[in-house]
Amino acid sequence: MPIRKLTLLAATSCLLTIAGCVVAPPGHPVYREPIIVAPPAPRVEYVGPPPVVGQIWIGGFWNWAGNRHEWVPGHWEAPRPGYVWVPHRWEQHGDRWQQYGGHWEAHDHGRHEGHREYRDDRR
Repeated sequence: MPIRKLTLLAATSCLLTIAGCVVAPPGHPVYREPIIVAPPAPRVEYVGPPPVVGQIWIGGFWNWAGNRHEWVPGHWEAPRPGYVWVPHRWEQHGDRWQQYGGHWEAHDHGRHEGHREYRDDRR
């Protein structure tokens, strides 16, 4: 095989390998069953500058893991135009607490009062 074809074949092979190695932040499954232990107050997190201009800070949250609350630290994430970030939250229902996971939701102007827009509001 000519050198040019070998080089093209090697480059294509490398690109396909790299394309299959997309790194995503680890997911944190949300505990779905109600619990009787109230979550602690949110931790104060130091938020430095974003690693990439335009990214937004997704704040950390308390997750239920087995028999106790564990803090899941916040992280930077690329915004999703047309969407707002709805943060993780705990809601009390009687003597039980129910966790609801954070998620991106389509922006419906005016409907998401109080939810974090996809821009950085910390200035």
